[in-house]
Amino acid sequence: MAIVESVFDIPVQDPPEEDFSSADLTWTKFGNAEHHDDVALIPYERVDSFIIGECSNVECPTRFHIERGRKRSRGSLKECKNDEYLEYRLYWCSFGPENYGEGGSVLPSRKYRLNTRNRAARPQSMRGCTCHFVVKRLYARPSLALLIYNDRRHVNKSGFICHGPLDRDAIGPGAKKIPYICNEIQQQTMSMIYLGIPEESVLEKHIEGIQRYCGSDAKVNSLASQYVQKLGMIIKRSTHELDLDDQASIRMWVERNKKSIFFYQDTSETNPFILGIQTEWQLQQMIRFGHHSLIAADSTFGIKQLKYPLCTLLVFDSRQHALPVAWIITRSFAKPDVAKWMKALLDRARGIESGWKISGFLIDDAAAEIDPIREIFCCPVLFSLWRVRRSWLRKIVRKCSNPEIQREIFKRLGDILCSIWGGADPFVSLEELTQDFVDQTAFIEYFKASWMPKLEMWLSTMRTLPLASQEASGAIEAYHVKLKAKLFDDSHLGALQRVDWLVHKLTTELHSSYWLDRYADESDSFQNVKEEYIASTSWHRAKQIPDTAVTLDDKEHRFAKVASQKDSSLMHLVWNPGSEFASCDCSWSMQGNICKHIIKVNMICAGCKGYQPSMSFQSLKDILINLWKKPMDDSVALDQSVAWTHQMLDQIKQLVELSSSNDISAVVNDLPLKWVSKKGRTFVGIPSSTLALPSGSQSGTKNVIARKKNRKRKRLSRFR
Repeated sequence: MAIVESVFDIPVQDPPEEDFSSADLTWTKFGNAEHHDDVALIPYERVDSFIIGECSNVECPTRFHIERGRKRSRGSLKECKNDEYLEYRLYWCSFGPENYGEGGSVLPSRKYRLNTRNRAARPQSMRGCTCHFVVKRLYARPSLALLIYNDRRHVNKSGFICHGPLDRDAIGPGAKKIPYICNEIQQQTMSMIYLGIPEESVLEKHIEGIQRYCGSDAKVNSLASQYVQKLGMIIKRSTHELDLDDQASIRMWVERNKKSIFFYQDTSETNPFILGIQTEWQLQQMIRFGHHSLIAADSTFGIKQLKYPLCTLLVFDSRQHALPVAWIITRSFAKPDVAKWMKALLDRARGIESGWKISGFLIDDAAAEIDPIREIFCCPVLFSLWRVRRSWLRKIVRKCSNPEIQREIFKRLGDILCSIWGGADPFVSLEELTQDFVDQTAFIEYFKASWMPKLEMWLSTMRTLPLASQEASGAIEAYHVKLKAKLFDDSHLGALQRVDWLVHKLTTELHSSYWLDRYADESDSFQNVKEEYIASTSWHRAKQIPDTAVTLDDKEHRFAKVASQKDSSLMHLVWNPGSEFASCDCSWSMQGNICKHIIKVNMICAGCKGYQPSMSFQSLKDILINLWKKPMDDSVALDQSVAWTHQMLDQIKQLVELSSSNDISAVVNDLPLKWVSKKGRTFVGIPSSTLALPSGSQSGTKNVIARKKNRKRKRLSRFR
């Protein structure tokens, strides 16, 4: 198309329709070869008809507001170009230019909020739309208006449709008519839909939520029904494949969901792929439950099945259940790469809570890099045996058919690990194990190939790091089992090698599941969800078993019996009681999991004589003894050791008292008082003399308040 350099060469168009849009006009290139715009010339009196027609776009219905405007008086210019304006107005789609949606941002140049009447119905409806045009009333020809369309598409900066029926992430137009829906209600509705709850139940809970704000109204209920149906349709047709190429698809997802990403590094010749995901809700939970508490890592999940292994960071919530607060997808676990995303995660938390700090970090892999954890989080590192226990038991059950041999091999392996605190050589015991069970060829070959080369590394880690408790290990394992059930669904096995599929499953189904669990527990709603959530760990299920249901073999301590709570005639046998490497004949234990029967038996054995203490207690005892032996007598090092030991003992004493007490108020009353200076934000900038006036000065105070109320608001023009 030829470029026109003069307005006089542009034809005037006056469509016959009452209202018309850009599709009804013929656009001309106006300017020069270096810079030109799409323009059209219409009568000035038809400008309103053009704007109405643009708002009635079928694919992206909207409204336009005046983003910027300028005027000149006639006769103010002695000389003017042919395109000089008498009036200038920049119209912008009311779903932009700021983006208050997911991953959105405000214009960096804007220091204040425009107070325009034609904005979209709600702030969150501003989706970063770039569609805008200019209307110039020509100075030389006031009866004509020059339309300059800068961007005709209703898309955001990433090129995605950001509002209207074609937007997969928005609810659609008509936001003004939809009743108020807060983030909590919307997240609740989305979680229920993602989890496959019937639409009738979803709608019932949704209406209950909005009635807290809008009251009971037939029209509100009808609009809520449309909302739920629309949201369900969007979720059902949403797909993880934003592009056929997986790498391009994940780039598009990252661009869309910047608020849910704390670190992203694309693949290059020098840098590996790293994607750190954390939603705003996960960030809140990490700050809430991680402060002065523990963070655990479920690392290297799906190393054989997935394109990139998954690492999950977990906190322990109010019920000591493992709650995922961050997902890291990467193949690199080198120290520099681990330090990058750990620092980014810590900076994000401290950006919200500057004093946020954790008390300890649990790892489950002996090959994990410990230095970045100590340098960045500045906390002790603990080691959990749940992964090695689960791996060994699953392989024993799979490769050894005789139940008695299964129990004996598993017991002997546990004894080898315990021998590191008894002074015996674990490799001598291991050699005896391979000789005694030489006929179990399948398992012995597996163990020699997979574990013998790295067993020294695992034993060394156990010697140097304190061991995590069985409750923590059970909570991490419960999350691992749930994650595996969500991801390794038969209907999705073909997509395991796509990162966008993994991200989609994590941020939709798994995230919704844990959000609804926490919401049900804290709001005391969704009783069936709450009951399943409470009973999701073996530790909690074990506490529901009465002590009378457990029978110990007091003579040789070889086994214990646990009566089933569902069928009183059924008894479960627990072999090697009192040990983390105990085994049970129930189906859950045969899958390699820590079952409730083992935990209950170990609880009973902890208070009986003749049973070995838990590995975590042996580890703590060994650390304290080494701390006591280390310094020379009458030295400063001895004083420091005593101080550290008493500090730990005080913390342990408070923790035991808090966990064993049935009345929290009694514990709080015994705590020492801490005096703090409370600063009200309303006092900032007020002279101290006005805060302590005598009773006779009340009239003067009223005059001050009256003057403040009568003070006029400053206009925006004064800030420009």
